[in-house]
Amino acid sequence: MMLPLEGLRVIEVGQALAGPLAGAILADMGAEVIKVEKPEGDDARAWGPPFGPDGETSLYFHGQNRNKRSVTLDLKAPADVEALHRLCEGADILIQNLRPGVVEELGIGPGAMLERHPRLIYCSIWAFGAVGPMKLKPGFDPLLQAYGGMMSVTGRPEDPPTFCGASINDKATGMFTVIGALAALRRRDRTGRGCIVDTSLFETAVHWVEGQVNTHLATGEVPRRHGTGGAVIVPYQVFDTADRPLCLAAGNDRLWARCAGVLGHPEWAEDPRFARGRDRVRNKAALIPLIAEVLRTNTRAHWLAALEAAGVPCSPVNDIGELCATEQFAAVDMVQALPGSGVRVVGLPISFDRERPRSRLPAPAVGEHNREVLGRE
Repeated sequence: MMLPLEGLRVIEVGQALAGPLAGAILADMGAEVIKVEKPEGDDARAWGPPFGPDGETSLYFHGQNRNKRSVTLDLKAPADVEALHRLCEGADILIQNLRPGVVEELGIGPGAMLERHPRLIYCSIWAFGAVGPMKLKPGFDPLLQAYGGMMSVTGRPEDPPTFCGASINDKATGMFTVIGALAALRRRDRTGRGCIVDTSLFETAVHWVEGQVNTHLATGEVPRRHGTGGAVIVPYQVFDTADRPLCLAAGNDRLWARCAGVLGHPEWAEDPRFARGRDRVRNKAALIPLIAEVLRTNTRAHWLAALEAAGVPCSPVNDIGELCATEQFAAVDMVQALPGSGVRVVGLPISFDRERPRSRLPAPAVGEHNREVLGRE
């Protein structure tokens, strides 16, 4: 297939996750991505076990650095800074997520780079943002889940603040970087000039809790944890059955009426405490135990079949092994074997004309393409 970003050149001065993920997304869509690593390599190469076939490169690194070429530069050395400039002469996008303040110290901040390369889209990924008293602070995903309020609204009310199992700030910041870069390219088509695109894990964290922030701004109330449940939709959570848990999401009054019928209590849909969504939210403490009591009387398989037959959204609560064993997981065909390595990773969650881009290159060794790209070892 012809990939949509063929002909685009990206320089990734990235490490860990957010920057490399942005580069991987662009690479999967056809961009030429040159990964600039410090001489000892990206720290994420050692984030294991498990490791790939060489026993040294983590599967984590393989997943975020496929379809790239690797060169090594010591950006503290003026000659290597000049080598970076040469790479940028024909580049469209530069992505960097070095420790805040480092690019200015090295002379490769956005001002210096855009002065020399005015068509470049310069993407900076910060921990806390490009402005403010914390702009020079470093940060990792769990720190931003804590500082950004996410932990305070995750988990059960009786539990301590809870960390989300996926690195969602890192990953979403990488995605927002790609969105910003592609939008900036569209603007460059009209103006002929590049620009600075700033994203940060902090701003991403705030975006994740925007509903809770909006509620606080409107009411002054501090949102609390609801376990697996929703704050503004009821029932919208995980329930135990006679054997295994299921997730139930009756997202409107019509679905609630169907759900109440399946549960054997159609009168609940007419009860003034539960008839409308706002009433169910107000009387959640009364309704949830009633639903829970009914669901515990039979197995998950029974309830899933009955709810699905009535058109009520529901799901088993899968662990990762169960997810990977589902027919739907196989049908969407997201897992790819990286060429030459046999390492299997999850691919891009986007298809073009119903075809998913396939990985063209494995994750590179440190500096594997120095001679090809830089003309030196």
